[in-house]
Formats: sequence, structure tokens, C-alpha cells
Amino acid sequence: ADIAESVVETIGCPVVMKIQAWTTGRKKLGGVSFIDSPEQTRSEAERLLNMKVGNFPVTEILIEEKLPVRDELFISLNIDDASRQPVMLLALEGGSGIEQRASSVHRMLIDINTGVVEEEVNKLLEQSQLEARFYPGILAAVQSIWSVARKYEARSVEVNPLVITEGGDVIAADCRMTIDDYAVFRHPELGIDIARELDHPPTELERIAYRLEQEDHRGTFYFAQLPVEEGKPKIGFHGAGGGGSMMSMDAITKAGFAIANFTDTSGNPSVAKVYRAARCILAQEGLCGYFGSGSGVASQEQYHSAYGLAKAFNEMDLAIPAVIRLGGNSEDRAVEILHECCKYLPGKVEGYKKDDTPEFIAERFRQLVEEAEFATPKMARSVPSFVNDENTYSFPIRGGRVYIDHEHCDWEAMKHVVDNSSGLLINKDGKPVLAISEEEVADKDSELIACEMECLRAGRPVVFVDLAIPGLDV
Repeated sequence: ADIAESVVETIGCPVVMKIQAWTTGRKKLGGVSFIDSPEQTRSEAERLLNMKVGNFPVTEILIEEKLPVRDELFISLNIDDASRQPVMLLALEGGSGIEQRASSVHRMLIDINTGVVEEEVNKLLEQSQLEARFYPGILAAVQSIWSVARKYEARSVEVNPLVITEGGDVIAADCRMTIDDYAVFRHPELGIDIARELDHPPTELERIAYRLEQEDHRGTFYFAQLPVEEGKPKIGFHGAGGGGSMMSMDAITKAGFAIANFTDTSGNPSVAKVYRAARCILAQEGLCGYFGSGSGVASQEQYHSAYGLAKAFNEMDLAIPAVIRLGGNSEDRAVEILHECCKYLPGKVEGYKKDDTPEFIAERFRQLVEEAEFATPKMARSVPSFVNDENTYSFPIRGGRVYIDHEHCDWEAMKHVVDNSSGLLINKDGKPVLAISEEEVADKDSELIACEMECLRAGRPVVFVDLAIPGLDV
């Protein structure tokens, strides 16, 4: 509010305040205020900044000069997937509620080689009630929108309204632009930190998840938080594969739950990537359960996901129910790993296979949540005490460090560690140590997490892969 007062003092009244929310119809939501005197500034700024759009708080407002508006137009440039070329939409009456006036919108296909055809724009203007003296300014605005879209590789540019002032100036009073996800890296000057078409400003947790995805390209990891309907128990969702995930989300919603996030790990993700995805999901507060279900015929090895989930659940000492459908390759092994590694956790963890439908496991999940009385404890990550001991044998890997508790490694434990290390560790004087160089082991996080979980299953938890997540872990 202090900044708002300073800005209004600089611009001078009257001004317009608009919430910066990724939605249409902001005026109808009460997100646009007209300020005629400086005394109104603080109260209106505080009101706007206390708003929520969906489940997401408003964090920014735009303050700009209030224009003396004579006419309002609407211009939008998008990529038409059907015709495989840009299309420009032009309405000679813009402003709030344009979505309800679709019949008044003119559609112009644009050749990417020749650009905007002036004659076509002028023909539309001549059919309007606008005065001819405004045509050059409107045409210049149309051409500028096309130029900006090409320069920044935008999938869409929307100007609403394009204003003609009482003085005859043509001004873009409000503009929204969406850059192609795959072009963002070529435009660092735009300051886009997440190359995703979200329906809200990125949350801090989404920023953390996106950084994790960019640092590990073994498989895919998508994480987005969702608006949550008040009054319904909130669950963390973990899918694998788009179609199967949609079916599973539909099933869990019908079971009476609100989904806090959409997460997808597919494309044969690494164990470490699945682990980090689960950690992001569990970082959300107020969850009553963890529901994982996607494609029942995934070609990826499901035991990779089982190891990653089991590690995350154990580190967080999972205290809420979790139901995971691990349909696909090696599903029997995956379910066994999940059950064995998680059997002593406070929250019940159950694994299911491809023949178990999303509807069936959603109903089972509902039963487990009811038995847990919708408990929503705040969970915190814990690590073994030997991790903090400077005398513990350890070595670095990409994104973390591996610790082996030699003090509690008797012959049986040592043999179990070595046998489950995929040849990365050997016996030296009765203790497991690296069999290869630190450079060679740097990207073997998945194999080492598997070793850690197999030691846990055997009741000999002497290996720990520490993959602390910046932003989540101190």
C-alpha cells in the first residue's frame, strides 16, 4: 500500500488500479478500481491485495493513468492449430465482457511471410462506425502487435482494450502475452522464470519444482498447484501419463476430494526425479492423503517409481494414507518394494497394479482417509544421525551426497550393501566403499537410492542418499 501511494503521487489522479491475475473478467470480480483522489489509494490497494482469484492470492496490482476514453477496441493474435498459422481477432468494440460478444469479432488469417494485409484491416474499419481519422493509428497498432508476436515468439498477444482517447491517440490500455514454452530460453530479457502456461502467477513451490525439472532431464516432471474448493478434504496427486492421470483425477474427485496439485512423472523418469516430485507434493500443507495413479500400461519400469516414492515417504515419516497405482512393467516388484519399505510408517501405504481401476483405488483411498479421521499433520524431513557425523564415510553425487554408516556395518550389512549397489561399491576391509571414481559415480543417484531402500527393507539402514532440495530443505 505504501508503494501504491507513492506511485499514485507520481502519476497523479485519476488513476486505475488492476489486480495482476491470470484470468479474464477482472472488473466483474471487483479487481479493477478507479481512484479519483489520493485519499482512496491505501484502502483500495489493501482491498485488491487481499483478494484471491481461485485459490491464489493477488500479489501485484497495476497502477496506470486513467485515460479519457472515446472508443474501445479488442485485438488478439493467436496460433490457429487447425490452419497451422497465426490468426488475428479484431473487435471494434472492446472492454469487459468481450467473451460474451463473440459474434462481433472479425477473424483474419495471417501469412507468416507477408504479415498483416493492410487492405483487409482497412476494409473492416470502413465497415465500422469509427471515424476515418483513427484508421492509421489502429492499423499501426495491429502491425505492432504482429511485430511483437514475431519478435518474442508469442503464442498469443491480447490487447483489451485498445483505446482511442478523446484526443485521438490510439493506446494499448491493457495487454497480455503468452510466449511459446520452447522459445522462453531465447528471451532472457523477459524475465520468465517458469516456461509453463499456468493459469496463475507461479507459486514458490512451482518455482522450486520447475528448477528441479530443468536440472534433470531423465524423464519428465510437471508440477502445478490447483485452486482448491473450500470444505473438501485436500489431497496430493501424483500421476504418470496424461490420459491415465485425467481418468484418475476424475475418479478421486468423484470420491469427494479436492486435488491440491497436478503432478506427472513419466517418460521413464529416474528414481531421483520421482523422489523429488513426491517431496514437492508433500511440501503442501493440509493434505489428508497422497493419491498416485496414472496409466495402467506404462512402458516405464515401475520399480523406479516405487523406490523414489518409498524414499520420500520414509524421509518425511509419512503420517497420511497413500494409495499408489503402479501399473505397467515390473508392477509386481514395484508393489512389493513399496509395501516392504513403508510398512512401519505412521500412515498406511498401499500399492496397486494395472488391473485395479482408478475408481477402485479411489474408493479404497477414501476408506483409508476416513479411518485416519482426515488427519492433516505437518510433516518434516528427517535424516539419519550418521549423516551429521563428520567421521561418516561419504562421497558426492550430482545434487547431493551419499553416506554409509561404517560403524554399524557388520559383515552381513556390508555384504547386503555391496550386493545391492549395482557394482558401484566393493568390500574393503569389511566395509563398503566406492568401486569406481567419484566422477564415474556422480550420476548414479538412482542406483544408490535403490541400494538405500533395499538396505531399509532388510532392516539394515546403513546407507543414505542425501538429496536436499533448495527451497525446501535447510
